[in-house]
Order: sequence, then structure tokens, then C-alpha cells
Amino acid sequence: MRRVLSDHAREVVRSAFWPLPSLCVVAAIGLGIGLVSVDHSVGATRALFLFPGPPAGARSFLSSIIQAMITFTGLVFSITIVVLQLTSGQFSPRVLRTFLRDRTIQLSLGIFLATFVYAMVILRAVRGTGTHDNFVPRLAVTVSFGLVLVSVAMFIRYVAHIANMIRAATIVDSIGKESRACLTRRLAAEHFNDGGREMALGPACGTIAAREPGVIAAVDGAALVKLARAAECQLVMVPRVGDYVPAGAPLVQVYGSGGIDEHALLAHFSVGTERTLEQDLAFGFRQLVDIAQRALSPGINDPTTAVQAIDVLHDLLRRLATLHLHPGCHRDTEKVLRVVVPELSFSGYLGLAVGQIWRYGADSVQVPQRLTLMLSDLKTVALAEHQGEIQRWLQTVQAAGRQDPTWDTTLTVVPDGGHDRRQPPDPALDGEFQQEEGAS
Repeated sequence: MRRVLSDHAREVVRSAFWPLPSLCVVAAIGLGIGLVSVDHSVGATRALFLFPGPPAGARSFLSSIIQAMITFTGLVFSITIVVLQLTSGQFSPRVLRTFLRDRTIQLSLGIFLATFVYAMVILRAVRGTGTHDNFVPRLAVTVSFGLVLVSVAMFIRYVAHIANMIRAATIVDSIGKESRACLTRRLAAEHFNDGGREMALGPACGTIAAREPGVIAAVDGAALVKLARAAECQLVMVPRVGDYVPAGAPLVQVYGSGGIDEHALLAHFSVGTERTLEQDLAFGFRQLVDIAQRALSPGINDPTTAVQAIDVLHDLLRRLATLHLHPGCHRDTEKVLRVVVPELSFSGYLGLAVGQIWRYGADSVQVPQRLTLMLSDLKTVALAEHQGEIQRWLQTVQAAGRQDPTWDTTLTVVPDGGHDRRQPPDPALDGEFQQEEGAS
């Protein structure tokens, strides 16, 4: 499989909940069979650290482990389901993948299931009644006790990890890290800053439609370049990565005189049921905006969480404001344009980050002032081509804010990126705002 699509396959496997627990169960079965074979080879040894009991004692011990671990596993699974429900209701359904792909949660469930299955495997190897034809795999039974201790330690780690994961700051920070990693991958691409060069296209010669509905999760641009070069044509994607495409809708427009293998072209697109942060930076913005909107809803009314989301959006926008965002132009070795992948513009990212949060948080005290700080700071670092859009949003936020009697009109941004507050109109409000600044 090609590199980009292989990366997407790994992303799908990583986001799935079952692979790691399944590997733990398989490893437990192999370990159990292997240790029983070792016990058969060694014979009836009675080292001090090995299980000393008769067959009846071994059966009772292993049965207790089996019953305890299946109850233990049910408890952990119930806690996980409750956490997923709370997270979906309080933050956003789109952040559930953060929990499903978490290695600590997967490993915890895997170890609990592995201990249960391992005890089952060892139990069937115990033979005899205590008087004749006895066989107790003492090493294997001792290891089962060790697995119980590991399970207890893992359960303590699991509870602490879950308690930390459901904190708003942890969820927002995790999305921010993934988004920054996605942006770093885009910056490393050769075509990222290629938009300033000429984009000459030949005559249009056809359109290739999507065969199945779904979200465009990943595109193998390098493979499409080779395919387009061999067919002597140019390919322009109609949707962006992250867009939903119905079956039969236009997917790629073909320019030039050569024909192209439609089946081979479609093989270089990964279509899924949901967006990912593999190539879709806007999905990180979408998750953060959803969290802010949910926090600003009347049912939750938590503007501080919205401010935390705005802080991460501020960092992402500050990075984007210093870049020229153009459609992804993929060229062949002779610098001939072959593939164009549409990208979201800076105004699109800014509108996504500010527009909806401003719509739901305009009546809040914290949100408008934090948006003003963010936009004012962006103006100090943004390229000239982005200044107009930033100024438009800044005027919109400030114009509405001046109608609020609690609005601090003395709020300014100093050249070093910090902010200066002179003669605040309300000491109580100023104290609250300073506390917010320290938290952010």
C-alpha cells in the first residue's frame, strides 16, 4: 500500500478500540500454553516462589481469579461507557475518538481480559484429585497471581487517567497537539508554498465522480502526480479533504488531452465515515469550535471552557497568519503542474474560529474580550494579505462590545504580544479578567 494510504490505514487501526485488547488476549493464550509446556518439561519442582498447593487448591485459586477478573472487566467497561456519554454530552461527539484511541484505556481493558483468559487456559491444564495422576502447572499458576497484581496496578492507573482525560483542559490540549502536528505535516509538504507559481491548466476533458459516499479522509498526492503524468493530463479535486461527497458527485476534474484510468485514480483516495486530523486541519478547528459552542449553551453555561478553546485556536491562527495559504499544487519532476488539491483559505479558518463562537458568546463577558485580544494579537504578526479579514472581524467584535456597559474600551495590545489594561471601569470585572488571563 502506498505511503499516504498506509498512514491512513494506521490511523484507522489506531482509532479502533479492539486491536490492542485482542493482541493482549492472544498473547495471554500463547503465554499460558507456553508456561504449561515449561511446567511439563521441568516436572514437579517446589521452589519457594512457586504455587505450593494441590490440584484442588490450584483450581480454587484460578476460579477465584476468573470470577474476579470478569467482574473487574465489567466494571471498567461500565466506567468507560459512562465517560463516553458524559464527554459526548458536555463537549462534543467528535472528541470521542480521543478516548477510543487512548492507549491507556485500551491497554487496561486488554490486561484485564488477558488475565481472565490466561487463568482459563491454565485451569484446564490442572489435573488430578490429590491422590493420583496429579499435575499442577506451578509456574503458570504463580504467573497468574502476578497478572492479578498487574491488573490492580493498571486499574489504579486507569482511574487516575480517566479522571484527567475528562478535564476540559486535557481534551482541548490534546486536540491542539494533534492540530499542530497536522499543520507541521502540511508545512513539510513540497507543494505547501507552491501557490505563488503559475497554475496553467489545459482544456477540460471530463469529470470523474465518486463511486461511494463518504468523507474524503486522505489523498495520495504523489501517486496522483505519477498517474497524471503517465496519462499526460492534469487533475483538480472538486471537494477539499474533509468534505463529504455523495455517490456520483464530482470528485476530480480532468484537464488535458490524455485519458486516465478511473479505477486507478479512485484507489488513491481514502473515503471514510468521519473526518480525521491526518490531512484535515480544519477538523481540529471544528472540534475546538464545537467544544466552545457547547460550553456557551444555556444548558452548560461554561464560558471559561470556551475561552480555553479560543486560546488553542489563537495559537493555531497565529501560525497560519504568517503563511501564504494556497491550493495544494503538486508538480512532477519537470515542475509541470499535475494535481491541484483545494485548501481552506485563512479567511475560512478565521471565520470558522471566530464566527460561530462570536454568534453564541456575544452576550458573555469573557468571550468577546478574549476574541478581541486574539484578533488584536493576530494583526501584529499576520501577513498583509490577511490583515483585511482580521480587521473586519475585529471591528465586528468591538462594535458589538461597545454596546455592552461592562465592555472595557481601554483594552489594547502592546507590541511584544502582551496586553495592557489602563484604568479599568469596573474593579470587580478587572479582577475577573486578570484571573482569566492568568488561566489562559
